[in-house]
Amino acid sequence: MKIVSALLLLSSLLGTPAVPSQRPSCYKRALNDHNCHNIPEGTENLRQIDDGLQDHFWEGKGCKVICYCNLNELLCCPKDIFFGPKISFVIPCNNQ
Repeated sequence: MKIVSALLLLSSLLGTPAVPSQRPSCYKRALNDHNCHNIPEGTENLRQIDDGLQDHFWEGKGCKVICYCNLNELLCCPKDIFFGPKISFVIPCNNQ
């Protein structure tokens, strides 16, 4: 209990919230038996964004989360975090 009280006091002194932010964040996903060059079409719920953006994929049915493939791991982030709000609106969205 003393530790929790100390953390709350410290966070209030530093001006940071004691509760984690509700802002969506990035996360990593392992590709198990695949790598960036052999992700089967239509699996892993991924769609390649564009031929000009190699190793970049849309995740899910919409165009809100972008994943970057590095070796056998995906780094997935909301598009505004990944590219920034000034660039993300020009990235082509292919819903098919």
